[in-house]
Amino acid sequence: MSRIAKNPVIIPEKVEVNISSDSILVKGPLGELNQTLTGNIEIKKEDSILTFKAKTATKFSKAMSGTIRSLVQNMVIGVSTGFEKKLTLIGVGYKAAVQGNKINLELGFSHPVNHELPDGVTAQTPSPTEILLKSSNKQMVGQVAAEIRAYRPPEPYKGKGVRYSDEYVAIKEAKKA
Repeated sequence: MSRIAKNPVIIPEKVEVNISSDSILVKGPLGELNQTLTGNIEIKKEDSILTFKAKTATKFSKAMSGTIRSLVQNMVIGVSTGFEKKLTLIGVGYKAAVQGNKINLELGFSHPVNHELPDGVTAQTPSPTEILLKSSNKQMVGQVAAEIRAYRPPEPYKGKGVRYSDEYVAIKEAKKA
């Protein structure tokens, strides 16, 4: 059995969990999330605790029990408190602005970059060089942050580009003649 699957998931007061044969639905103050179940996994709900166990002894079922447990834990956290990612723009003239469900980025190209946000993700710009992404879905926030970072990843010589706020970029020494 997966070591991760041995840990139970504790459900907060404001969160409601519905388990069916092929999916699990988690509702909370910040929305609702749905996950399909694969790999012969048995989920038991006792009071406000969810436990996960593989029904069969196959390697796939054991691995999926831990995976599903982690996904459900992220769903519970997402609908109760939510997730956020912070991006920092470093470079002369680099700036961002939010207009509706689009982020307008100026990243040193000859044209501005307009990134459309998917449903469920909101963005804020506390300053022109910071982007704060929020959502109840952890996977979606990470994916949007990675897409925005991919427009201009940080380069190792000057450190310019879009980076996560907690990301460290090792600056290389320039070639000497």
